[in-house]
Amino acid sequence: MPEHSANVEISRHLGEHASASKEAESRFRREEVLEIAQAILLALVAIGTAISGYQAARWDSSSARLDGQAAHLRSMSAQHETRAGQLYLYDTTTFDFWLDATVRGDVQLASLFQARFRPEFRTAFDAWIQLDPLHNPGAPPGPSFMPQYDVSESDVAATLEARATSAMEAGDAARNNGDAYVRLTVFLAAVLFLIVLSQRFRIAWIRIAVLAVALVLFGYSLDGLITFPHA
Repeated sequence: MPEHSANVEISRHLGEHASASKEAESRFRREEVLEIAQAILLALVAIGTAISGYQAARWDSSSARLDGQAAHLRSMSAQHETRAGQLYLYDTTTFDFWLDATVRGDVQLASLFQARFRPEFRTAFDAWIQLDPLHNPGAPPGPSFMPQYDVSESDVAATLEARATSAMEAGDAARNNGDAYVRLTVFLAAVLFLIVLSQRFRIAWIRIAVLAVALVLFGYSLDGLITFPHA
C-alpha cells in the first residue's frame, strides 16, 4: 500500500512538472513572437522615417526653388511694367506735341512728330484718324483710348506676374506637403517610442496593448506615406 501511494505521488509531481514545463514553453513562444513583431515594426518604422524625412527635404527644396522663381518673375514683371509706363508716357507726350502742331497749322512739325510714333501707337493713331476726331466731338480723346492701342510691355508684365503668382502658389503647396511629411516623421518617432516602451513591460497584455497603439499610429503614418504627393 505504501508503495502504491508513493507511485501516485510521483505521478502527480511528474504531471505538475510537465504542466509547468508546457506553460513556460508557451510563455517563451509568446515572448519570442512579441520580440519578432517588435523587430519587424522597428524595421518598418526606420524605413518609413527615412522616406518621410527624404520627402520633407525634397518638398522644402522645391518650395525654396519656387519661391526664388516667383521673386525673380515678379522682379522681371515690375521691370516690364516700368518700361510700359515709360512707353505710354512717350506715346502720350509725342501725341500731345503732334496735336499742338496740327492745331497751330505747323504741318512740317506735325509730320516730324508723327514720324516718331511707335508702331503700336501708330496702329491706334490710324484708326483714330479715320474717325475724323478734329471735327467729330464723339471721337475718343486720343489714340490711347482706342481699342487698337496696346503696349506689349504691359502684356509681358501681366504674363510674368501670372507666372509669378502660379510659382508662388506651387511653392506654398510644396511647403504644405513638406510640413505634412514632417508631421508624419513626428508620428513615426512616437511609434518608435512606444515600441521601446513596450519592451520595458514584462506583462504580456500590457506589451500587446502598447504595441497595438504603436501599430495604429504606424498605420496612419503608412497611409500618409502612400497617399501624400511625392516629390
